[in-house]
Amino acid sequence: MFLALRELKHAKLRYFLIGLIMVLIAWLVLFVTGLANGLANDNGAAISSNQATYYVLQKDSDNRLTRSNLTATETEGIAKQVGKSASTNLGVQMGTVTPPAKDKKTDITYFGIDKNSFMKPEITEGTAPQSKNEVIADISLKESGYKLKSEIKDSATGNVLTITAFTKNNTFSHSPVIFVGWDAWKLIHQTNQAAQGEYTAVALNVSESKAESLSLGKLELASSKEVLQGIPGYSEEQGSLLMMIAFLFVIAAFVLAAFFYVITIQKINQFGVLKAVGARTAYLGRSIVSQVIFLSVVSLLIGNALTFGLAAILPASMPFTLSPLLAIGCSVLFLAVAVAGSMLSLYRVAKVDALEAIGRAI
Repeated sequence: MFLALRELKHAKLRYFLIGLIMVLIAWLVLFVTGLANGLANDNGAAISSNQATYYVLQKDSDNRLTRSNLTATETEGIAKQVGKSASTNLGVQMGTVTPPAKDKKTDITYFGIDKNSFMKPEITEGTAPQSKNEVIADISLKESGYKLKSEIKDSATGNVLTITAFTKNNTFSHSPVIFVGWDAWKLIHQTNQAAQGEYTAVALNVSESKAESLSLGKLELASSKEVLQGIPGYSEEQGSLLMMIAFLFVIAAFVLAAFFYVITIQKINQFGVLKAVGARTAYLGRSIVSQVIFLSVVSLLIGNALTFGLAAILPASMPFTLSPLLAIGCSVLFLAVAVAGSMLSLYRVAKVDALEAIGRAI
């Protein structure tokens, strides 16, 4: 470590530029990771944040809530098997709302729920609905100008609802969720209920063994994760972003390997002299790895600070979510990639011949 620090002090500009590049790469990796996580959360937060472990859907719905329709008889059959406390009906429908006196449209998703069931969202602002036309809305709806006591008109039916409470982390398919009771749901639901069903699914809060023992008949069972994956575009969106993150790590490995290898080549004569006076290859190798770890740790600290600082000033509409645990995981992986990139330099140092290097220096 002594030799590594001495060299860092001697060639400040060189290592400052390398450190700057590492900071920018680390910042980019962390930001894209937060964006991927935020988009995933924005696409299916209403599914991943509730207490339901399984969903009973219409057969051949491909685990998509928007393709499923169940009758009251079918949902009652499921409730009898698991108990009313462990099952609750769920209605999901995409929609558009406007202020009563304006024509500004906002895309939303209606979730029809029993307001006393485990699917009831946690209220972060306001009071629980008391009448059939009062609803709970995701707080992201504030970005469209709505607030507590605001009235919203359903564009398809003309029904007017009142927001009495807001909740957080409840979005579906990149749109804010509005939780309505069954009285309001029946007015909004745009299907022939007698022919196609009154509900979308049955949400279950049961163990895996209990869920698999159900007699479903013409229905099918899907886990919460499978329903999440079934949201249109969810898997494709996450696959693209994860591939981008993976390529960023690969690019980081190659860039860092190239930089440190070039620096090592420039110092071949110095390594030869050190070997000639008795320095071991292991000692020189530890010096190189120490430099890489030191630069990586400093760069990651700065990169994390920049990422969380930027996240603090991003608008609420920006889907960005980066937990400290996820940031630590990305940082550890980046550090491992940086050390792996220095292996080529270690190999070159191990092959240095002291007499040959001294001869070139003379």
